[in-house]
Amino acid sequence: MGRCADWVARRCERAGLQARVCPTQGHPVVLASTPPQPGRRPRYLVYGHYDVQPPEPFELWKSPPFEPRIEGRSLFARGASDNKGQNLAHIRAVEAYLRTGTQLPCDLTFVIEGEEEVGSKSLGEFLKANRKELDCEAVVISDTGMPGPKFPALTSGLRGIAALEITLRGPSRDLHSGIFGGTVENPAMALCQLLARLRDKNGRIAIPGFYDDVLPLSAADRRQFARLPYNRSQYQKLVGVPQLFGEKGFTPFEQRAARPTFEINGLTSGYQGEGSKTIIPAWARAKITIRLVPDQSPARILKLVTQRLKEICPPTVKMEIQAGHGAEPYLMSASSPAAQAALRALELAFERKPVLMREGGSIPIVNSFKKILGVDTLMLGLALPDDNAHSPNEKFDLDCFAKGQLMSAHLWQELSRAAHE
Repeated sequence: MGRCADWVARRCERAGLQARVCPTQGHPVVLASTPPQPGRRPRYLVYGHYDVQPPEPFELWKSPPFEPRIEGRSLFARGASDNKGQNLAHIRAVEAYLRTGTQLPCDLTFVIEGEEEVGSKSLGEFLKANRKELDCEAVVISDTGMPGPKFPALTSGLRGIAALEITLRGPSRDLHSGIFGGTVENPAMALCQLLARLRDKNGRIAIPGFYDDVLPLSAADRRQFARLPYNRSQYQKLVGVPQLFGEKGFTPFEQRAARPTFEINGLTSGYQGEGSKTIIPAWARAKITIRLVPDQSPARILKLVTQRLKEICPPTVKMEIQAGHGAEPYLMSASSPAAQAALRALELAFERKPVLMREGGSIPIVNSFKKILGVDTLMLGLALPDDNAHSPNEKFDLDCFAKGQLMSAHLWQELSRAAHE
């Protein structure tokens, strides 16, 4: 991680930026700024991250995950899309200004951290400690996506997240299933039955109060979702399932970007080796993440979930609940001058009218930018749906990379013009 932060700083310096590696309680933050100019000018912050998801399972990669491979118009490597390639598009755009002596109409500061994939644990304190230096008009992030190469997009909303881990403990040790089976509860079975009660057949979360704070989709919201390209059979093939499933009454785009979910990320219990081992396991565990939408609160949702789990947990096992990281959902107005400037930059670069969309994932630091710096975030993603972020064979489309650089070059002109109007 340290070597990666140093590389990012050196690459920013090569582009003509003034860069330094700033230590935190966790992994360092790279801070890089355009050379100071006389007079007061608008300043914008470009945020990204250099940390990546673990590459496992290695056997599913067609080439080593940390050795970039170009095939056709795609570059394959872990982090190519999430988020190193998207960061580099902005760095190269600014480099074009600085190396050609073209006047930038604004000042820029890059903040590139190393903990985004684990909840940006240190960045909040870093923002508070460097509040004056990071004062800006808005934040720009390219860590989201667009629905297709012909559909450049401004992401106006993100889902939030609440994570937890549930452990059920039964017997004091693994027991012989023949000698003891039928007289004690099997924690793995109890956990499966407990989790199955938390979602109904229509895809709704069966937890009292869960939907109380969900902001309904407006007619305008649903019109924007309807503009997004969608082919059911292609989408089904992309995700590799025999049939799609989702909350009734909503389209797939609405389900994955504007509706809450309750997901089991992992289940662990008992014997996992080859062959069989006839036991009743001593414990069973599930890792859970809940995606949240405006105006749900991670703290309130965790309270409701915990309360419901305690109500339905059988007395034959003991339950432990450990809360994990959380982030609030985010929603910005697409009619603001900055958002309109971003839409113009997208159209100039891609030569197509951009769409507005919401992203189903979470970028926890976006809410910190709003709370600590008091500014909105423009999310201008360059990733495609098949880029395999967080999965084997992650890639980044080189045409999106090229157009992303052009978009970034236009963006500073458009934002500065809007700031002066």
